[in-house]
Amino acid sequence: MVHRTTKLGGTASDVTVARVAHGLMMMTWVPTPAPDEQCFEAIKAGIDALPPGSKMFLNSGEFYAMDRSTGNLEMLSRFFAKYPEYADKTFLSVKGAIKNLAPDNSPESIRASVENIQRALGPIKKIDLFQPARIDRKVPIEQTMQTMVALIGEGKFSHIGLSECNATTLRKAHAVHPVTAAEIEISPFEYGENQKNVIATAEELGISVLAYSPLGRGFLSGKIKSASDLQEGDIRFRFSRFKDENMQYNLVIVNELEALAKTKDITVAQLCIAWVAALGPSVIPLPGSSKATRTLENLEAGDIVLDAEELKKMNEIIEKHGVKGDRSNGLPPEQMHLWG
Repeated sequence: MVHRTTKLGGTASDVTVARVAHGLMMMTWVPTPAPDEQCFEAIKAGIDALPPGSKMFLNSGEFYAMDRSTGNLEMLSRFFAKYPEYADKTFLSVKGAIKNLAPDNSPESIRASVENIQRALGPIKKIDLFQPARIDRKVPIEQTMQTMVALIGEGKFSHIGLSECNATTLRKAHAVHPVTAAEIEISPFEYGENQKNVIATAEELGISVLAYSPLGRGFLSGKIKSASDLQEGDIRFRFSRFKDENMQYNLVIVNELEALAKTKDITVAQLCIAWVAALGPSVIPLPGSSKATRTLENLEAGDIVLDAEELKKMNEIIEKHGVKGDRSNGLPPEQMHLWG
């Protein structure tokens, strides 16, 4: 049983969720998706570990499959069909409005995306929170928000989230309608001015920050020691931090963090998740898991509190080495539709 929980932001401020959320992407966006029963057990394990009255924050996407299909949502549809009693115990956010891996936040695209998501999810579980997966720089954020507000009025979903937004965009969006959550990448490998500005703005406005990839896309899990630990065709081969020379360099950081984790009798993954959670009360780490044991390991990290000395040691390790490679494949952030 985990103990620490938190309240969501915006219009979901009455919703209590686990201190650590559950990302579902790597259940299906891999060359060989995990079997349904394995995924179901991974989801159930997290929900069953929560204190009464709290929900498990689940994060999915309209395009979370190797062929960019609704495979992840269809898996969830099968889960809720088998375990309908778990529908009310979860808070489901879904990212959409992506075409050919580029954002399309036009009113027509957002509406079509929301309807496609609900069709794939089936009749048992409704979308709790919808997020345009990236900010479309061709569409004013105010218009994007107005489109989503209209869909809330139609009962399509209940709350609004953003993803890969900068602090200015978040503030503009929130002025139109309260934003419940902003999803950005945060980890010991990825923490700079953009992250700090979004966190500060979110705390000021009462918005949750969903910190995705808190384990550096699995790098900081301690389970990846070489490229051979990834499936052939894994999307992470595209990222510069996973290139051979960079990987070997970055593993030095992981090994030092692992040694620090052992002094607390926790895993390096738990250390890194706890570090992300320590960035602020509004920050909710969002690691992924397709196994029940990893779901529980991640959730238990929400109960770990790092003291000032431990945080200082972690930061010294990271700053001493610096990370080689960026968060994508060397392309400019604008081309990757980051920080819109």
